Amino acid sequence: MTPVLVASDLDRTLIYSAAALSLTMPDARAPRLLCVEVHESRPLSYMTESAAGLLTELADAAVFVPATTRTRKQYLRINLPGPAPGYAICANGGHLLVDGESDRDWHRQVTARLARECASLEEVRGHLLHSADPAWARKHRTAEDLFAYLVVERELLPGDWVKELQAWAEPRGWTVSLQGRKLYAVPRPLTKSAAVREVARRTGAALTLGAGDSLLDADLLLAVDRGWRPGHGELADAGWTSPTVAALPERGVQAGERIVREFLSAARRREQ
Repeated sequence: MTPVLVASDLDRTLIYSAAALSLTMPDARAPRLLCVEVHESRPLSYMTESAAGLLTELADAAVFVPATTRTRKQYLRINLPGPAPGYAICANGGHLLVDGESDRDWHRQVTARLARECASLEEVRGHLLHSADPAWARKHRTAEDLFAYLVVERELLPGDWVKELQAWAEPRGWTVSLQGRKLYAVPRPLTKSAAVREVARRTGAALTLGAGDSLLDADLLLAVDRGWRPGHGELADAGWTSPTVAALPERGVQAGERIVREFLSAARRREQ
């Protein structure tokens, strides 16, 4: 039987920082958690123990593909339960990892398209440096020489500034997305969906499933056959929906567990 491909965002979809947990999960209902990321000797990200068990089972029923905006270095800090994924999508589709190594041909294709269709990273980064106010912009970063982001004090961030940045970026072929304390400027052709289609082609998958919480995940959710989004995040805040995407009521780490459960149920139905 042809395989089922499951492509999922990680942060605030399957795994959650301590800050995300405290915002979305009442202490009285806290489930048992498993730490899946440690950095500089500090635990950073978690999922429920139940979700961890389900994810291990999913590896036997489908091709599981993490699809993240994280850089390769940031992604490789994560130790998900179950066997190591054969494929992973990093830098929002800029790198396709095959057994932990970036596929050079894929990366070459992506960078060539960005050079043809978008303003340069240097131009966008310069605009961010010039226009962002140090009163609320705490850090300026670039990721994998592909896109830029700011770490901001969200409560101090002027809403008009974000809209002005979006208006400036759009004709230059870039998109703007605010996720937690990070404001991303990403080239429009740099998408998770393109990398997911490539993995589906390579694996011969007949059914594709996906999940995500942010505007950067919308293209992924539209590209798969069935998708799920949690009850928190940019997509939920915007009321974003699609006929093939289920909007879950669960928020926070419970949503992560529900998503893995839905993946596993759909993959097993396909086997029957």
